[in-house]
Amino acid sequence: MTAMITYNNLTGVLQAKLRMDDAEPPYDVQWNVDMKRSLPEEVSVGFSAATGACIELHQVLSWSFSSTLEAGSSKTTKGRRGRRWLVPVIVPTAVAFVVLLCAAVGCFRNRRRIWMKLHGITEVDSDAEHEEADFERGVGPRRYRYQELVAATNSFAEEEKLGRGGFGNVYRGSLGDHDRPVAVKMFSAESSAQGRKAFEAEVKIISRLRHRNLVQLLGWCDSTKGLLLVYELVPEGSLDRHLYGSLLSWAERYMIILGLGSALRYLHTECDQCVLHGDIKPSNILLDSSHGTKLGDFGLARLVAHGAGPQTTKVVMGTAGYIDPEFIRRRRPTTESDMYSFGIVLLEIATGRRPVMVQQDSVVPLLEWIWDLYDRNALLEAVDQRLMAGGLIDDGAAEWQLQRVLIVGLWCAHPDPGVRPSIVQAMNVLQSEDVTLPVLTPQVYGTTTSDSSRGGDMSWTGSGGR
Repeated sequence: MTAMITYNNLTGVLQAKLRMDDAEPPYDVQWNVDMKRSLPEEVSVGFSAATGACIELHQVLSWSFSSTLEAGSSKTTKGRRGRRWLVPVIVPTAVAFVVLLCAAVGCFRNRRRIWMKLHGITEVDSDAEHEEADFERGVGPRRYRYQELVAATNSFAEEEKLGRGGFGNVYRGSLGDHDRPVAVKMFSAESSAQGRKAFEAEVKIISRLRHRNLVQLLGWCDSTKGLLLVYELVPEGSLDRHLYGSLLSWAERYMIILGLGSALRYLHTECDQCVLHGDIKPSNILLDSSHGTKLGDFGLARLVAHGAGPQTTKVVMGTAGYIDPEFIRRRRPTTESDMYSFGIVLLEIATGRRPVMVQQDSVVPLLEWIWDLYDRNALLEAVDQRLMAGGLIDDGAAEWQLQRVLIVGLWCAHPDPGVRPSIVQAMNVLQSEDVTLPVLTPQVYGTTTSDSSRGGDMSWTGSGGR
């Protein structure tokens, strides 16, 4: 960013301009002030700053000074003339420059908090006061100019639109000399403060992560015209589209499950801090050209210390059918909440059915239907019939794999979070025929569908329990 400060000693007008992007108009503020009343006749010129306990967000890379005053306009001596134009011009400029820098840093540090207050939204987590936009420091993904992304997506043309997420549209684009294919996510203006929070969460969290089964974040743009994120383009799109469109073989589905489990194991156990994804579902699971798994969309993700107790959140967000009912009730995001979503996705992949099914004009949760089959020792009847009819179960290991996927899915989505496995335990059962399967207590469901199972694939937001 570039700051320019001018001071007119005749009118007493101090003007500051701050330009964030060459393609955008600058921020402009003015104030009437008589600097002569505050400064002695002789001063030293310069500026300094300190971050204290805060993170350094900006650095002064260069600065310059110029004056339009005539040195000979005064009738005093040469020494007196020098002092007279130094005081009203150099000193006010330097002081104003320091003031502007401090104000800019304070503005960026508090912008998210102010936006949330304006929209009546309180801080979500107990450690939210420490969540600063440290991605401004230039570490990890790079910052793109808004005009670069306009050009990359052909002005966000409708024919380049790949889909729509919870906070805005996603567009296909190409960047750089080699026309690297990318996906550009534009946050809609309607997403407001919550969209801003999701934007910051994605940049701050996913920029720390490196794993073959996670979508790579390439860059971001924070301009007055909008918030945008730039990802690698995953060519085969979402798992959701393949499950209910083109038909995947069981071998492909099983490898997708293992890839998703590998990503979740990395997030929960292998990072410096435990990463809670918060929104695991087929539309957030992307497939590369060889149908390898790429987990994306970290807009609802949270960082927690390993071994730390659960903390209460004031806002519960997730997707109906995949969100943990215990998370809704207790408002405590945990690894068990992610495991619940993981379990539902496993059941969906094995059965080819959505979390909420319509059978003979009645709504039946997928989880309830599979528990009933498990209780009757008929679990394999839940397997996607298209796999059977199309000859897409293509090896002798498929039966034990299917059985383990269905049982682990029930285990992960168990109503009691204390019974659910960790991702390490779940992966051990999924990958090895020698590991003993858990024996689960059959669950009895009433005829009334719970709130967390209704609504299919739609966003759910709330601040209270059921």
